[in-house]
Amino acid sequence: MTPPINADLHSHSTVSDGTLTPEELAGRAKANGVALWALTDHDEIGGQVRAAAAARALGMDYLTGVEISVSFLHQTVHIVGLGFDADNAALINGLRQTRGGREQRAREMAEGLAKVGIHGAFEGALKFAGNRDLISRTHFARFLVESGVCRETYEVFRKYLTEGKPGFVEHRWASLRDAVTWITQAGGMAVIAHPARYKFSANEEFALFTEFKGHGGRGVEVVTGSHTPAEYISYADTAREFGLAASRGSDFHSPNESHTEIGTLPSLAAALTPVWELLAQRIQVASSPSLEVDASAAH
Repeated sequence: MTPPINADLHSHSTVSDGTLTPEELAGRAKANGVALWALTDHDEIGGQVRAAAAARALGMDYLTGVEISVSFLHQTVHIVGLGFDADNAALINGLRQTRGGREQRAREMAEGLAKVGIHGAFEGALKFAGNRDLISRTHFARFLVESGVCRETYEVFRKYLTEGKPGFVEHRWASLRDAVTWITQAGGMAVIAHPARYKFSANEEFALFTEFKGHGGRGVEVVTGSHTPAEYISYADTAREFGLAASRGSDFHSPNESHTEIGTLPSLAAALTPVWELLAQRIQVASSPSLEVDASAAH
C-alpha cells in the first residue's frame, strides 16, 4: 500500500499574519517531512512566487493557496483556495477589495482598546503587520503580549478580541459566492477552512455547506490544527455527506504561537478523497521550472 502523502495545505507567512517568511516556512515544512505544501496567506497572494520557488528548490511539490475571509450569517468564515492561477485578474482584484477595509477596522479596534486603558494599539499592531492593508487581530494580539497586557495570544483573543469584548469590531468581508467564484474561475478549488471553529447551529452549518457546494465549492478541511480527533471523524462524515473532497492543513502561523507544528497532523481517513488527488494536474512538481500552470487543467 502506498503511504499517505504528508500534505500541509494551510499555513501563513509574513505576507499576512505569520512570523516566518515564505522561504523560512518552506524550510520548516521540508524539515518536518512535508511533501506537498501550500502557502495560504489571508486575502493575499503576493507570496506565491516566493513560496513556490522555495518549495521546488527544497524538493517539495507545491499548490498555490490563499485563505479568503467571507461573511456568512453574520459570522466570518474562511475559504481556502488551492491550485488557482495566481495571475488571474478577477482573483487579484477581489482580494484587493477584501483587504481594503482592514485598516479602518483596525483603527476602530484600537479605539475600543483605548477605552479600557490600552493605548497605542494601532501603531503597536502595525509594527507587527508591516503592511497596513493586511493588519489583523493577530497583530493586535502580538502587541498586547509584547506590552505585557496578556501572557499569550490566545488569552488576548479571549479577553479583548472576540465578540462582546473591547477590541472586537465586526467586518463585512466578501460574500461566500464571491470567494468561491474567484477561486474556481481562476482554475482552483474552494475549500471550507476549519469548520469546527464556527459557532453555527446544526441548521446554519447545513446551510453553509449547502450554499458553498451550490456555488461550486468542492472541499472541506477535515484534519486541521484546531480540530480535535472527534472532529476529524465528524467532518469526515460531513465530507462524505456532501460529496466533498477532504483537505489537511496545520494553519501554522508561528513557532511560538501555533499549537500544531507544520507537517505534523495525522493522515486523512482512507475512505476520503484527498483534495490533492483532484488537483493533481495543478500541482507544481519539485522539478518544474515554472510557476505557470494551465488554468484549464482543473476542469
